[in-house]
Amino acid sequence: MADTTTAALDRLARAVATAHPDRPLTDPDRTALAPLLISPDDLRARLEHHLDGAAGRVRVTGTLQRRLLLLERPTGGWVAADLSGAEHASRHWPTWATEHMRLETPESWLSYADLRETAVYRLTRPAVHLMALYHPEVFPLPRFPLGISDVARAARGTLMGAVTLSDMQLGVTLEDLLKQLTTQAPDIVGISATFGQHDLMLQLLDAAFALPTPPLVVAGGSLTARNETLLLERYPDLLVARGGGEATIEAILAHWHGDIRREEIPGIGYTGAARGGGMTIARRHTAKPVARDASSDILPELDLLPATFAHHGVAQLETSRGCTNTCSFCPRGHKGLWAGMAPEVLRGILTEIRQVFDRHPHISRTLYLVDEEIIGAGPDAVGRVLELARTLHEAGFAWESSCRIDQTVRTDQDEAWHVERARMWRALVETGLRRMLFGVESGVDSILARFNKETTAEQNALAIRTLSALDVPTRYTYITFDPLMTLDELKATYAFQGRTDLLLRPQPGLDAREIVRGVRDEEWVAEHTTGRPLHTGISYMLVSMECLIGAAYTRQATAAGLTGQPEPLMGRVACRYRDWRIGVASNWAQRWVDRHFALDYTLKSLEKVLDGAPRHAVRQARVVLKDAAYQVLGDMIGAIEQHDLERPGQEAALSGRIEAALEERAGMLRRRMATTVDEVKGRLTGEHAATLAREHERWASATSWDLINAGESCA
Repeated sequence: MADTTTAALDRLARAVATAHPDRPLTDPDRTALAPLLISPDDLRARLEHHLDGAAGRVRVTGTLQRRLLLLERPTGGWVAADLSGAEHASRHWPTWATEHMRLETPESWLSYADLRETAVYRLTRPAVHLMALYHPEVFPLPRFPLGISDVARAARGTLMGAVTLSDMQLGVTLEDLLKQLTTQAPDIVGISATFGQHDLMLQLLDAAFALPTPPLVVAGGSLTARNETLLLERYPDLLVARGGGEATIEAILAHWHGDIRREEIPGIGYTGAARGGGMTIARRHTAKPVARDASSDILPELDLLPATFAHHGVAQLETSRGCTNTCSFCPRGHKGLWAGMAPEVLRGILTEIRQVFDRHPHISRTLYLVDEEIIGAGPDAVGRVLELARTLHEAGFAWESSCRIDQTVRTDQDEAWHVERARMWRALVETGLRRMLFGVESGVDSILARFNKETTAEQNALAIRTLSALDVPTRYTYITFDPLMTLDELKATYAFQGRTDLLLRPQPGLDAREIVRGVRDEEWVAEHTTGRPLHTGISYMLVSMECLIGAAYTRQATAAGLTGQPEPLMGRVACRYRDWRIGVASNWAQRWVDRHFALDYTLKSLEKVLDGAPRHAVRQARVVLKDAAYQVLGDMIGAIEQHDLERPGQEAALSGRIEAALEERAGMLRRRMATTVDEVKGRLTGEHAATLAREHERWASATSWDLINAGESCA
């Protein structure tokens, strides 16, 4: 791949020399500008500093792939430069730009231009501030904020306004955001909130709407959609983004300029009140956005990627949206709808991402593709994902992602299909697949039916065997408790998690067809098993079902008379368990998870940024936590069996018995983990070792069983 930074700097230097012949960029200037190409605000500020004292304004707009630089000339007129090198005529210019801008040579990337003041104003306003929230005490290490970065790209694609991004993962505090809101209020505020961040969002919204002239505020994210009704009752002027956000932000910018009415903004929830006052009427929804072209329109801006790496975080990207299934516990609107990006579209942004990695050589060159289902459906699914893997591999990246377990084994497909999939998995590993997450969720048929997973326990077992024999690095998600489950189902869950005939030894020399046949032969399986229980491969143990607002499962629980009041912090409703004993166990399971979550999350995050022996050591430390959690599950079942389902007045006695068991297990785990962490730290260096030491010390000093989201346990 060509060095796009060098080429962009060459074009930038030529544009500056064209507009300001007396202010050419020197080599040191170019060196200073290189890392700023991914941030329009920073690039504009640096160019203004370089041109200090010279007449003429600077505007930087457009997306990372088509950054547009506009320089006002001291003698009049402007210079327009497309830093990608593409000719101006190839850009999809918005209507307002064609009406208020004229390019002298649109067939070139560099042109003299005439801009009316209307155009100059639109290039500058509205000022948009996108904010991502975060509780650092819960998630110690950051992820690249893909949500607000995708929205920023869509906003910049309109060529209107100036977009600033802030992420609380990266050193920005809630106090910083509140100060920026109250002292330098932007025209538009976008807030992205996910589960556990409702409290932070309310503080920002309270501050924004308390201003004498509040900005236009839009809130989005997975939590916000769940809490739409509650939010609009409290903030009648709020706009709630109900989808991916890109089409919504594009329309919001147009609405701010008066080009369209609020009712024409796609994908929002709002009240019927006129903005700024008046009588509030019923909550309303606008039409869903026209489906975006997933082949080109789901890429992010990279403003915050350097800061993410500086805080030892990881790079995230997505190559598809939606899912092929309709699981009952998922409340999202795109269930059963899937669209994937053409792999070649990624090449440009991979080049840009690689150049950021070049400045952080100690971070593992791994991209985390946050697709819910990376393989998707259709006759070209295998070819697409193989080409995607090759594209990533050729760019120098390993990668991780997620998909459904039925991408490995299906009950309605023949042997030829399974052999093709086995060969696909081997090819993916050979081209950089570092780990794949599979949503198994259960090994009990009745639970799988309740979850509408459209899989069976036997199918899951065969898939796990196949993937391990093919040496595919895996993670499995598993929901241990759900409010509608019976004790027999819980026991079957415990048995499935403890099975030692699922994780097989890799068979690199064996043909894919022989593996497909072998995993169905119990004698062959017995010969090749590792003897490790399945729970060592489960990503997070002791997970309880969340009754999320809007989910089909929640409607099942409501029909059974189990649900209560909304719990907005987590976007769910309160829910008791049909078997009160399992409810008590679930509550204590959540307390166990919460007490160990920050340490486990730290280990998981370190695993993502490390390679080789250090990564393996960190992964083994996580297994120590998984082993302890499985033992806790056995203790809970033993305690439950000492109490009668028909005598629910024994909650306190059962709770005390489980608490005593957890205290004992926690003491054993503390001793074992101290030895484990000492061993792991010996393989880490610098900040990674310091981070682990800090989080382990905090974890080891904990003595309480408090819930992270106190008072909002589903149990």
